Amino acid sequence: MQWSTGYNRTAGSIKGKIANCHRVILALKPNQSTKPTPLTSPKEIWMPLPKLSNVNVWIFDLDNTLYPPEARLFDQIQTLMTQYVMRELDVAVATANQLRDQYWRHYGTTLSGLMHEHDIDPAPYLREIHDISLANLTQDRALSQAIRKLPGRKIVYTNGPKFHAERVTQARGLGGIFDVIYGIEHADYRPKPERAAFEQILKQDGSDPNLAAMFEDDARNLSAPHEMGMACVLVGPKPASTLAHIHHQTEDLTDFLTNVLTPGLSRRAEAD
Repeated sequence: MQWSTGYNRTAGSIKGKIANCHRVILALKPNQSTKPTPLTSPKEIWMPLPKLSNVNVWIFDLDNTLYPPEARLFDQIQTLMTQYVMRELDVAVATANQLRDQYWRHYGTTLSGLMHEHDIDPAPYLREIHDISLANLTQDRALSQAIRKLPGRKIVYTNGPKFHAERVTQARGLGGIFDVIYGIEHADYRPKPERAAFEQILKQDGSDPNLAAMFEDDARNLSAPHEMGMACVLVGPKPASTLAHIHHQTEDLTDFLTNVLTPGLSRRAEAD
């Protein structure tokens, strides 16, 4: 598996550069001061991005994907989750934290575990735990421009509620650039990583998974999209081992879209 980042080059490209250097050196006469021309043009060194070349539906997770983890919004959400579990289940903070993590690991979200195990109403829960401050978010004009340039349909799909996604995208300067925002309520509260959740969202949207790409910070949420034929981009640290369901990886979404994906798609269009 070849990981794609903003700096990968194939061995063939490296050999080509060496050959070009050799030709430049041979062409220069002794004491000649003429500057050599660039070794290769950007178009020559661009390599197609596997599975992303024909995408026309771009699906983005929200939390820790469309904003950096350093904003620490999820710290606030987790605190409110713990408080909710303590109150509703009448348990101590240690037990609440244990259940919160246990349900997330087993069911995909803490909410799904609470629904399965305790029959809680999801709507009040989602309103309460997403009543957070967005003061740590800053607008990202470069990210906005890069997403706007993507050819085709742009979608946000989150395990949180739609109203939370709308608040966050506005705070990030991304308001109005997505064709639609889907929250967990649009999947009947089925969470990612369940395949049925992805299938329901894509069916509602009328989109072909074979022409779609999924950007996610949680590697396990890319397994079902991979099986469905989607291109999968992990927005986060590179895993310790190669995973077949991760086709590309970046820790900086803005950089990946701006310096890797968008230039490649532009040159693809030129070639067409």
